[in-house]
Amino acid sequence: MYYRTSDYPEYKAVRVDESSPETVTNSLYTPAFLRQHIGKLVRVEFLIGTTYLEDRTGILVEVGASYIVLRSIQDGNLLYCDIYSIKFVTISENPFIYNPDFQV
Repeated sequence: MYYRTSDYPEYKAVRVDESSPETVTNSLYTPAFLRQHIGKLVRVEFLIGTTYLEDRTGILVEVGASYIVLRSIQDGNLLYCDIYSIKFVTISENPFIYNPDFQV
């Protein structure tokens, strides 16, 4: 079972339909590809400047045309990320059960 955005009614997911841009509907583009993996545990590496890689790990909650949102597995906070600085994304294929009541 994967994390579902419906578990958090306060978070409004972006609706995608036939009038949406091709970048969020065609999986040849990064946003559309990542949308197929919403609810999975991911590790995202961002290029900062020209040489420094910074990574973040969390549950992929939402993907827009120019951003992704991760829910931190440490504290449950939402992290809004620029999609254009992403260099690598590791997607967990193992089932992950998100428990919002888990205390670190």
